[in-house]
Amino acid sequence: MNKKVTDYLNGLTQWKDELIRLREIILDCDLVEDFKWKHPCYTYKGKNIALMHDFKEYSALLFYKGALLKDPKKILIQQTKNVQAGRQIRFINLEEINQLEAVIKSYLLEAIEHEKSGQKIPMKKVSDFDFPSELGDKFKENPELETAFNNLTPGRQKGYLLNFSQAKQSSTRLSRIEKNTKRIFEGKGLNDCICGLSKRMPNCDGSHNQLSSK
Repeated sequence: MNKKVTDYLNGLTQWKDELIRLREIILDCDLVEDFKWKHPCYTYKGKNIALMHDFKEYSALLFYKGALLKDPKKILIQQTKNVQAGRQIRFINLEEINQLEAVIKSYLLEAIEHEKSGQKIPMKKVSDFDFPSELGDKFKENPELETAFNNLTPGRQKGYLLNFSQAKQSSTRLSRIEKNTKRIFEGKGLNDCICGLSKRMPNCDGSHNQLSSK
């Protein structure tokens, strides 16, 4: 057992019993326990298999390559339609975890087998995403913005392209681009913390809301 994980679990005020039980189930599958991104992470030969999460409304077990799992019980959740690889099993009480113990183990073992085989999930490239003309116009107006955008990680670029292109109206697409221009120059993604208060760095956890309430 990893001491950082133990400290993390002991410090929880919500979902503590659920995640302690989930930890027992995961460790029974001979995975190595680590602590990454401020959450308990479980690996096989250094490869990430699953991550435990605590959210406001539920606790969850995230499978890094969950899209490869067969999911016969139809319990895996794609957090958003834009998530390509990861899938969650969500829990709202301890009883639910106990009832699903055998299923959780079978999914973990399947995930390990996928890792052993080296199977990968085909990921979309940045060039596969729709590129809104409004963003191209902004690049022409401000070449430094184009440079800053191209310096972002592919994941951050994809996030912005999805966010911009999903707007139906040109005015909305333009508004979203202008709203996020500062973020792009700062090298931040849509879901990155920019206030410095997040406890889930680099991700935003909503801590910025307390600034507007003052």
